Amino acid sequence: MGNEALARLAEERVDHRFKGLPPDADGLSVAELAAQRRNLFTGGFTTPVLALSAERLEHNLALMETYAARHGLAFAPHGKTSMAPALFQRQIERGAWGITLAVPHQVRVARAFGVERIFLANELVDAAALRWIAGELAADPHFRLVCYVDSVSGVRLMDAALRDAGAGRPLDVAVELAAGEGARTGVRTDEECAAVADAVAATGTLRLVGVAGYEGEVPRADPERVRAWLRRLVALAAGFDKAGRFAGLDEIVVSAGGSAWFDAVADVFTEIPELSVPVLKLLRSGAYVSHDDGHYRRLTPFNRVPGEGALEPAFRLWTQVVSRPSPGQAFANAGKRDAAYDLDLPVAQVVRRDGAERPADGVTVTALSDQHAWLETTGEADLEVGDWVGLGLSHPCTAFDKWQLIPLAEADGTVVDYIRTFF
Repeated sequence: MGNEALARLAEERVDHRFKGLPPDADGLSVAELAAQRRNLFTGGFTTPVLALSAERLEHNLALMETYAARHGLAFAPHGKTSMAPALFQRQIERGAWGITLAVPHQVRVARAFGVERIFLANELVDAAALRWIAGELAADPHFRLVCYVDSVSGVRLMDAALRDAGAGRPLDVAVELAAGEGARTGVRTDEECAAVADAVAATGTLRLVGVAGYEGEVPRADPERVRAWLRRLVALAAGFDKAGRFAGLDEIVVSAGGSAWFDAVADVFTEIPELSVPVLKLLRSGAYVSHDDGHYRRLTPFNRVPGEGALEPAFRLWTQVVSRPSPGQAFANAGKRDAAYDLDLPVAQVVRRDGAERPADGVTVTALSDQHAWLETTGEADLEVGDWVGLGLSHPCTAFDKWQLIPLAEADGTVVDYIRTFF
């Protein structure tokens, strides 16, 4: 990756753009502020402030690196979760093949920070974006991008845009297999898959390198249904290979794997038969990097295979009680602008007062306004105006996107770095 670009992030000046940071840090560079090793609770940070646990982040990065290696999987973690180039770098340092992304803007961010391998888990028919990608491929012989194709009409649009751009290197594509009838994107039938592959072969601008999809969209997903779909994906790859559709390749890409079923992916991908060339078995889970205290805590495959380890929730949103209008109710100063809320409400975990931390017993988040959390309190809740309340969040993808510069804090509150996001 581009260390120079990351170094420039450290030179960025702290100011009003970055919520939660100490007002008296205005004008300091991010590196200067990090070097001060301020404490999250006593160093002038203002509430609400989102913090990422340094220790838990490192644990999660190491765990998934080990998991992928143990199961013979290449790993391209989904970057849409964090959109944080500093985390992309750490994932790549931890052995990731590259980074998965979803839309052209995200690819531009990754390229600005030197990411050389990108899996675009989406269809791409935007002529302006294709023109830019053609330029990137021409300018950097080390850059590789693989993206989905799921229709003959999409292939035609891609071909036309790339020809108009004067593309020299072909763009690598994988046929996306739909997760089922009525599911999200992707090709529904084997016959349609063959037609899309034929359309790719008829162009000079695209190169078919594999098959892919997302098992998280399997209707009424359970282990049996997910594994059945994954076996369809493997069979599609084998059928394409037998038909000679991958002739001339050094490797065949077979890719799946969100954050809820990567154990099934690992199991079924062991069944991939020997093909004409080696297979790149590419896993794309992304939410693991921070994990969470709700949706993914319930869904993580590590619940089914506890012997393989456990991810740890790394986010905590610190908010402050600003109103205590009745014994059964309190309000804190973080809301929809600050917390993930699309899958579950935040969970009150701890209360801090005068430097002491205790469990948030009797405190429940019942609703979020734009800038307030509604707290229901029972008799055991010793809660006062001014208390800090630490909230656990559900769904990393909609937590990261609300914060442009996130303190990376050690267990004692020492902030050792800041994670810049680009949404």
